[in-house]
Amino acid sequence: MVVPDNSNIVIFGASGDLTFRKLMPALYHLYASKQLPDCFFILGVSRSKYSDEQYRQKLVQSLGKGDRVDDSVLNQFIQHIYYVSIDTSSMPAYAELKSRLDALYTQYDTPHNTLFYLATPPSLFEVIPQCLAAHQLNNEAQGWKRIVLEKPIGYDLQSALDLDKSLHQFFDEQQIYRIDHYLGKETVQNLLVFRFANGMFEPLWTRNYIDYIEITGAEALGVEGRGGYYDGSGALRDMLQNHLLQVLAMMAMEPPVEINADSIRNEVAKVLKSLQPLSAEDVKNEVVLGQYTESEIQDELFLAYRNEAGVKADSRTETYIGMRLFINNWRWNGVPFYIRTGKRLPTRITEVVIHFHKTPHPVFGVDAPANKLVIRIQPDEGIVTNFVLKKPGAGFETKEVSMDFKYQYLESEEGEDKLLSAYERLLLDALNGDATLFARTDAVLSCWKFVQPILDYKHQSGSLYGYASGTWGPTQADELLAKDGRTWRRPCENLTNTNCTEL
Repeated sequence: MVVPDNSNIVIFGASGDLTFRKLMPALYHLYASKQLPDCFFILGVSRSKYSDEQYRQKLVQSLGKGDRVDDSVLNQFIQHIYYVSIDTSSMPAYAELKSRLDALYTQYDTPHNTLFYLATPPSLFEVIPQCLAAHQLNNEAQGWKRIVLEKPIGYDLQSALDLDKSLHQFFDEQQIYRIDHYLGKETVQNLLVFRFANGMFEPLWTRNYIDYIEITGAEALGVEGRGGYYDGSGALRDMLQNHLLQVLAMMAMEPPVEINADSIRNEVAKVLKSLQPLSAEDVKNEVVLGQYTESEIQDELFLAYRNEAGVKADSRTETYIGMRLFINNWRWNGVPFYIRTGKRLPTRITEVVIHFHKTPHPVFGVDAPANKLVIRIQPDEGIVTNFVLKKPGAGFETKEVSMDFKYQYLESEEGEDKLLSAYERLLLDALNGDATLFARTDAVLSCWKFVQPILDYKHQSGSLYGYASGTWGPTQADELLAKDGRTWRRPCENLTNTNCTEL
């Protein structure tokens, strides 16, 4: 990785959970591995009242609980951290922020290269850029200015369009970095290398050889105290619209002309623009929405979603979505993509499964399984492929066997310090001005355009099915594949035999 030029970071929402749980640990590890510039400062911005020293001590208490933390390195790191308390929704308050930044630029004798990270509620995504621009803090005369936004980028197509229009009034597209931590995962990035660096796989990566593809993003946890937020979001906005459609695009894209941001993001955008639009009838027949219900697993009672703190008693927010979709282009025409994501499923797993066509001549039995390739994104990251061999002994009785590779093998070769977490990689890329793994505006809007019919269906009180906590979702999701003679891959079995009906 390239060490960035001297530059600085301003974190809005500096007293929030995301900053303490993800951003500061990532920045500390970059500092400890000497991947931050020689001259830099980090300025935290939030409404909470802290002095510089109070904020530093809070960070020490938080970071000191983590692994791989050296006390002497931590003490050096926090000397680069400062804090200012302002009302981030008040434009006049940014005069104080500008004054503090000017003082720090002078103190560090550093270029005005500045990364503004919005670790804030989405309601501030339009406010903060406008306030920065009003005080000339977006001006690049003395150094570059970039702004990083966390998801969600809008709540639906219209709000995403409105946000896009607002952002571009104050920042150019090349200054805007829309972060998706899924794209920072090594295994997602390796989808490109695996496909395009191996001559034995890319020729098979078409409708001629592939029967169907699954993408699963499963979580064993429920809403974990975030019921108020999640009830306004749901699985569709929280996982499908961003994470899983981005994974789909990386898996289905054409080879980029070059390995750079523009070439790769051009191919990602082409895939997302090629998603077959969903009619109202398609949504009704090809999409299954579910919500987890109460269940007892190994003598432990798990609450129904509607009984979680912060969730409305009559909530119709989906905690599960399963669907079939198609990509209208030459490579993928006619190949169904099945996507599912949900909470309170039997295990935590994100994976892509490529199901190849069965052999056209079943000389070794009609029940011989088709070959499949499993790309595990998390946890236990790796790649597994299965094929059929002859059992030892007389005759030609067959057996399915597998070959597997785990990324932990590379970790032992490369060394722990060389492997970056998703946030470490993305922060470093943003500081270096590499937008390859950040979503471009046309890709984001294409995702919203695709999912908008599902949102409309939800708002019109479309069918919502219950599924017991610890199962793989509503039985209707299994029927979605069964009508095509296909099944979901199940990495593990249901934890309970109960299931539910329509809510």
